[in-house]
Amino acid sequence: MPTIQNKPNIMKKSVFLLLFVYGLTSFSATAQSWKSLFNGKNLKGWETYVGPKEKGGEDIGLNTDPMNLFSVVELDGEKVMRISGEINASIATKKEYENYHLTVDVKWGDEVFTKRNSGVLYHSYGDFGVGLGVWMSSHELQLMTGNMGASYRMGTSYCEIPMKKNSDGKFVYAKEADLIPSVPKESTQYAINKTDAEKAIGEWNTVELYCFGGTAVHVVNGHVYMVNYNSGKYLGDGKTEALSKGKIQFQSEGGELFLRNIKIKRIKELPAELLK
Repeated sequence: MPTIQNKPNIMKKSVFLLLFVYGLTSFSATAQSWKSLFNGKNLKGWETYVGPKEKGGEDIGLNTDPMNLFSVVELDGEKVMRISGEINASIATKKEYENYHLTVDVKWGDEVFTKRNSGVLYHSYGDFGVGLGVWMSSHELQLMTGNMGASYRMGTSYCEIPMKKNSDGKFVYAKEADLIPSVPKESTQYAINKTDAEKAIGEWNTVELYCFGGTAVHVVNGHVYMVNYNSGKYLGDGKTEALSKGKIQFQSEGGELFLRNIKIKRIKELPAELLK
């Protein structure tokens, strides 16, 4: 029969076991904190908006996609989202997101109607059509080949970017530069990076977006391409309103594009190494 002196050891073992189980549970919860935005079966959780078939024509409109611009297909043995690119259109999450890390794999297809152009439009707000007649106002993480990762103000969005004007008159991201307002319909609306981290056509690229508060970081294949600060809505006359959340859109805009591994998780801060 065990004596009274053995009971503390038994209790210590029980506590250790509970802590060990709790640790495994916590690790499991952390490891599973990613949420998939694409279920690999259909477009549940998304809505579409399709612009006109011809310049000056009528918009096809909301959740009507007679040209099958957005679909789920099998590619390389897995189900992926296909964006045809035939005409300008949007596929957008039904939910808004704030303070997150988004990652998606993208690959250009063979079909090109104008050029291989698309984008991740984040912090999307308001009505479809405000941005270039089709998209919601938003910030764009550019997917266009040659400038994958660049930053564009869609509609009435606003931010500030450390950038300098180059000899061609283009604004180029430079982390040591002063912040310059990036304003719709002005030369600062679009900012690029002199570094190109995009892979060859036909290869998968991993694009990541970190958003926390008013700051957003664009990452292409592990390389920080762009940092946007002081995100906002542009109200005109130099006035802005803070913007830290919104829906996420992907563009149909000229070229066939495939998407896979679209997933998101909440973050409590930006990883420090991104801003070094």
